[in-house]
Amino acid sequence: MSIDISELARKIIYGYRVKRGDDLSIFLDADLEELQKGAGEIQRHFRRNHIDLCTIINGRSGRCPENCKYCAQAACHKTGIEEYGFLPKDEIIAEARKNQEAGVNRFAIVTAGRALKGKDFDKAIEVFEEMHRTLTIDLCASMGFLDAEQFHRLHMAGVTSYHHNIETSRRFFPEICTTHTYDDKIRTIKLAQAEGLCVCSGGIIGMGENWEDRLDMAISLAELGIESIPINALMPIPGTALEGRPQISGDDVLRTIAFFRFINPESNIRLAAGRKVLPECGATAFLSGASATITGDMLTTSGTTIKGDFAILKRLGLTNEGSNEIEPEELPKVANA
Repeated sequence: MSIDISELARKIIYGYRVKRGDDLSIFLDADLEELQKGAGEIQRHFRRNHIDLCTIINGRSGRCPENCKYCAQAACHKTGIEEYGFLPKDEIIAEARKNQEAGVNRFAIVTAGRALKGKDFDKAIEVFEEMHRTLTIDLCASMGFLDAEQFHRLHMAGVTSYHHNIETSRRFFPEICTTHTYDDKIRTIKLAQAEGLCVCSGGIIGMGENWEDRLDMAISLAELGIESIPINALMPIPGTALEGRPQISGDDVLRTIAFFRFINPESNIRLAAGRKVLPECGATAFLSGASATITGDMLTTSGTTIKGDFAILKRLGLTNEGSNEIEPEELPKVANA
């Protein structure tokens, strides 16, 4: 790309899309402040001043048979995490109602394990049906490698979004997990999309991958048409295989968020684990690429409170109110857009 960052931002606003095979070195060579400025312009065009807030509940914890090196819930790791079966329906619904009353946009049930099946999956369907009947908060699930029938049951129960991270690039994936494959991930995402669910898929940075892996992940998610992209900064957990990894810097996270916005201009780029490495717990990121966040109690790493995030949004002149389906601003037609 023989253009500068500001020109590229304008081209993207007018319809150009970064593709695999383009020279992506511009995102690594650009001054961080200039990159963030361009990302902010793209974000304001496509997402306006809306920040989507979601919360999660760990519906089933621990004893996961997969060997993901970063995960505190993998049975192969000794992290001392609390282990329990599928939570009681009333406990999950009470948490969802509390989040709805706090003003959160969506609520997800997340479960440990390769896939939620059998009686536990039936329990999840019952909970989602009850929440769909009695609450207005959008519903999301993250339950591993489901099949087409399970996705249909979730959809019919009121679930509108499914979370399933690709985690990293295809090249680096075998370095972090060997009990399932990158292609297993892609297959599951496409099944969820075929059912008509919005897919939330992103990954973790700081696991030992290089910048090309991060760029590849951004391109792969764009090719999949992912609508919500959580970016986690690895918080090395004692007892996991990555416990000794150095903490990624805040500037590296901010650069990643910014170029993810350039490559996925219309998606929600969602702050997830590791917000505490960012300035003001991510406040600057909300102005330079990030249009969403997980809030409240995180699954295995600390995040921010819902009240704290609303305070940040108010101070920045942002909001989570109104429709999540943001229409891009109308622009005049230009030649070679």
